Amino acid sequence: MASLLPNPASFPTLICPFLCAATFLFCAVAGDGRVPAIYVFGDSTADVGNNNYLPGNTAKANFPHNGVDFPAKRPTGRFSNGYNGIDFLGMHLGFRRSPPPFLAIASKIHRRIARGIGGVNFASGGSGILDSTGSTISLANQIHNFVTVRSNMTAHLSETQTNQFLSKSLFIISTGGNDIFAYFSRNKAPNVTEKEQFIATLGSNYQYHIKKLYNVGARKFGIIDVPPIGCCPFTRSSNPTGGCVDVLNELPSQFNKAAMFLMHDLSLTLKGMKYSIGSSYQVVSNIIRDPSALGFKETKTACCGGGKFNGQFSCVPNATLCSDRNHYLFWDLLHPTHAASKFAGLAIYGGLTQFASPINFKQLAEEEY
Repeated sequence: MASLLPNPASFPTLICPFLCAATFLFCAVAGDGRVPAIYVFGDSTADVGNNNYLPGNTAKANFPHNGVDFPAKRPTGRFSNGYNGIDFLGMHLGFRRSPPPFLAIASKIHRRIARGIGGVNFASGGSGILDSTGSTISLANQIHNFVTVRSNMTAHLSETQTNQFLSKSLFIISTGGNDIFAYFSRNKAPNVTEKEQFIATLGSNYQYHIKKLYNVGARKFGIIDVPPIGCCPFTRSSNPTGGCVDVLNELPSQFNKAAMFLMHDLSLTLKGMKYSIGSSYQVVSNIIRDPSALGFKETKTACCGGGKFNGQFSCVPNATLCSDRNHYLFWDLLHPTHAASKFAGLAIYGGLTQFASPINFKQLAEEEY
């Protein structure tokens, strides 16, 4: 595996000129620390260890081979061989990586970091937009946990100072894939009307959560859309042809479009709200379409796992593990590698509108409230 990214302060002004000539067609400028904190919500694409503190073994990654390329080669609860996309976005925004998981700091109420001053990651693998999705920490409960952190902040700052601080901070949400998987498990061949009803339900619930965050101080929203989950190793392994499962690409595409309209409409009605939608769907689709242009060789089989495409079994200590991890798109049956997350972070932070719209995360961070 290639060495991990250094602190953004050591980046050259233009990051990775190769990318400008490749599929991504952009040059990202290093973060300048305009965002005072990052608050992260979502599923396993954003979780950095909250599930480590939950009972049982559901949706956990705190064991090898996870973390094999993380500093000190330790599993952290990230569903990755190294960093995830949130870590890279954090780096570009001037932080060391993602803020710490909420459950790791929940008992440390007297420490500055526990008061949420530097940001907190509330994401929980297995969760979704709907309360009925998964059995971990729902998005509703993640927001409830943020309200707890906000209360700790107002105990040390005034209400006005807290609101000013939060208005400049970035609220990142990466969720929706598990809701779609759960729906598909109940209805493998939905008709047009059923799809529309499901997307409408998902959208209305997403809107509720966005408004809830806005009402407790969020103003800058960084939304990560749902990738083409029909092409992940887990899904391919269930398809007799080994190809992508179309409906599991169609549903994310439809939901992503609905989310675009939703965020646009909310920005017109909620005073001071600003947003960017980072498209993991486009990032993954571009890597699959032309992997060699971005240094990838394997886009179907997971680096770590077992069975067909290494997509039938999870990445556990006795799983098959590839050696050339930086050439793989998928780390395990569902999640991207450190290398793929690195590209996603670059594209969403400083990319063209194909990868982040209506502005990218860098521009969002620079927006004045």
